[in-house]
Amino acid sequence: MALPPTPPGQLQRRLGVVDSTAIGLGSMLGAGVFVVFSPAAALAGGLLAVAVAVAGVVAYCNAVASAQLAARYPSSGGTYVYGRRQLGEWPGFIAGWGFVTGKTASCAAMALTFGHYVAPGFATPIAVAAVVVLTGVNLLGITRTAVLTKILLAVVLATIAFVAAAALIGPHPAGAGAASGTLASGMTAAGAWGVLPAAGLMFFAFAGYARIATLGEEVKDPATTIPRAILAALAGAFVIYLGLAVLLQWHLPADRLAASSAPLLDAVADSGLRAGVPLVQAGAAAACLGALLALITGVGRTTMAMARERDLPPVLARVGGPHTVPFVAELAVAAAVIVLLLTTNVLTVVGFSSFGVLVYYAVANAAAFTLTGPRRFAPRWLNVLGFAGCVVLALTLPPASALGMAGVLAAGIAGRALVLRLRARSGA
Repeated sequence: MALPPTPPGQLQRRLGVVDSTAIGLGSMLGAGVFVVFSPAAALAGGLLAVAVAVAGVVAYCNAVASAQLAARYPSSGGTYVYGRRQLGEWPGFIAGWGFVTGKTASCAAMALTFGHYVAPGFATPIAVAAVVVLTGVNLLGITRTAVLTKILLAVVLATIAFVAAAALIGPHPAGAGAASGTLASGMTAAGAWGVLPAAGLMFFAFAGYARIATLGEEVKDPATTIPRAILAALAGAFVIYLGLAVLLQWHLPADRLAASSAPLLDAVADSGLRAGVPLVQAGAAAACLGALLALITGVGRTTMAMARERDLPPVLARVGGPHTVPFVAELAVAAAVIVLLLTTNVLTVVGFSSFGVLVYYAVANAAAFTLTGPRRFAPRWLNVLGFAGCVVLALTLPPASALGMAGVLAAGIAGRALVLRLRARSGA
């Protein structure tokens, strides 16, 4: 059956449940899974699995809110659009600005991580090349993005399975949970206090399901497809993260895990399968590419949605080309990422990005709370729990991350207020 013609300036609905789920899972199983366990373990100690569970609960609340809202408003932009429709222009702007700025920095972090895995001595030029190539893939159309994401996701899942096998087989270094006969080694009062900030960092790895909602204008039967894809992607990621947290603490000593810059690589290097280290490096590179591909896509769509409402320059809303993509927004995002790669070190941006995304989902929960009618398929107390969880995790992140992102949000709010005042004076 032929699809109805797409109105001018609109994106085409081409993604089904499988493609949408793959994009969401591919976003979550990105660079974060290869790096985030170490800083989280340094904060939570032996309670790393608890931090993963806390992050998973908050992510579930946010996913349910996003699914309800995306079914009601199946257009590109995610919580930026939902916040505007349900709460007003300002909450929508805060959500969109937090997402665009935080995730643009995340794009740079993932690109640079890819460069370090592939060629440490040439990390920056390799990272820039990756951004250019993946932006080209996105400009070929969303179906090409989905196909490449599924290929990269398969590589990453195989890599994670190999790491899990290495951690189970051992031999386990002295001081590891397996060697000491317990997973409780390393549980301290400091670890208990560190569970919440560790959960905030782990949330960075869970946040990929937002990409499904930001692609709402390109999904077939969005009222059904988006909720199924979001919840399926989150469930898969949660099982994998919790399993990895337990296995890494079982296999590596607590101090080694906390200090590692590549914990999954160390898990294989300290096992009988150490010959497979190059395979893990290749898998990590594929994960970075998959996450970067989906991130550039999602940030571009949110940028386009904000430009449609004149919260960003209207030229960024242009859609065109043979594959009907928001090419101006995509190119602008790529340019911003490349500037970050060439001017700053963004490997410490995980907390910064987490703060921005937690603000984004706090708005999503508040918007979902106000929903009425048949699209409300979850109780409101779940939205309250999600909102409170986002606020608590954001405020307990490392101070530098929280203050840095708060400053960026404040600058965006001040800039929009100035533009609105100038428009009011000129009558535009």
